[in-house]
Amino acid sequence: MRKNLGVQPALFPMPVAIIAAYGADGNICAMNAAWAQICDMDKIALFIDSDHKTTKNIMETKAFTVSIADVPNMEAADFFGIATGNKMADKFEKTGYHAVKSEFVNAPVITEFPVTIECELAEEVNTPNLHAIVGKIINVSADEKVVGDKDKILPEKVNALVFDQYRSGYYSIGEKVGQAWNAGAGLMNK
Repeated sequence: MRKNLGVQPALFPMPVAIIAAYGADGNICAMNAAWAQICDMDKIALFIDSDHKTTKNIMETKAFTVSIADVPNMEAADFFGIATGNKMADKFEKTGYHAVKSEFVNAPVITEFPVTIECELAEEVNTPNLHAIVGKIINVSADEKVVGDKDKILPEKVNALVFDQYRSGYYSIGEKVGQAWNAGAGLMNK
């Protein structure tokens, strides 16, 4: 028997993405955003409010990075979600983390996170029902420890965090349980 739960954002899992951009003053602003999604082979959409300091910086610099938060960096990743750059000018510095300027876009790569997607601003979508920042993926950089054959990222090595909308928890992912475009092949002939 099923139980009706009403309206709630009940999609699981959701990636824990750390969005980073430079401000006009050159300072790094970073935020935790679970509402991010690949929307094409070379594009990513961030469903974030326009009033975030990071969003404002993205609109000014026309570039940003999206890092995959991992279990070893959960404390800083959560801090990037609970502290606001609109009220805390030294938010990034408080973590003690490090960043280098991307070789491809005018945005910081936070070196502690294992995988970073480097983007140019493609468009801002603003409708009564949606605010999204769409980025064109220019490069993906990753720590060599999480890269396997043919330069493929190994999810089991990334140890990525996912966000639980149900109870506001973090979970780790990594175990492979099946092969995409093959696990359901047996049903093709039924």
